[in-house]
Amino acid sequence: MSSKKPEMTFKYIFTYDYNPVYVNGAHGGISPRGELVMNFYLERPPLPNAITHEITPVGGIGAETEVEPSDLGRSLVRHVTNGVVLNYNTARDLHYWLGEQLKAMEAMEQASHEMGGNMPSPKSQVSH
Repeated sequence: MSSKKPEMTFKYIFTYDYNPVYVNGAHGGISPRGELVMNFYLERPPLPNAITHEITPVGGIGAETEVEPSDLGRSLVRHVTNGVVLNYNTARDLHYWLGEQLKAMEAMEQASHEMGGNMPSPKSQVSH
């Protein structure tokens, strides 16, 4: 009789266009079906549609005279590229997994700090 515990191997299949993306925020909530909806975004300053400059007497580019849109300096863009929908059990499992990863990151930060390193803090503000 074998004392080996039962095992299962999970094989990962990646689509040809698999491409991890950087996100720095999420927006979402509970759907009418009771599922957690999270849409991930990259928050950044917007790019102008157009900028108009005056031309200097010698034919060079001078000062800006107009920017489109006019509220460009008072705006931010949240570029949403992907999202996920999770049922309760999957959300709980992901919550646990993220907690474990955060513990590992915090341990790395502490070790770096103790060795006089300058590792950036994994703690940041959460955005909704």
